[in-house]
Amino acid sequence: MEDQKDFFSKDAFARGAGIELIEVSPGRARVKMDVNEMHKNSHGTVHGGAIFTLADAAFALASNSHGIPAAAINASISYMKAARSGSLYADAVEYAKNPKLATYTVDVTDESGEKIAIFQGMVYRKTPR
Repeated sequence: MEDQKDFFSKDAFARGAGIELIEVSPGRARVKMDVNEMHKNSHGTVHGGAIFTLADAAFALASNSHGIPAAAINASISYMKAARSGSLYADAVEYAKNPKLATYTVDVTDESGEKIAIFQGMVYRKTPR
């Protein structure tokens, strides 16, 4: 996990958004974001971009957990429920992987485990040299 901690420490955007690495293992990752005022939109709910960023951070960690550089080529999110406060968690799981492409699903949940959003992403896996 040390390599992944180092990888995550270089993600200035995620760190600036207040995202914390909870755990990572091959093909999996869990991150957390404590909601504060900077995460909220004009309706007083967590901004969709903040939720996407949380999910994307978990996606990046899981997809790069095999030691092969991976870059997103597609990502989408569906929002299920608004969040207003507390902590949000994103859990990324590898769905499919081959030498060049890999697909991940990420569930974003609140503190009680209710689904806030579902994210799916695909990465291109660079050929090791």
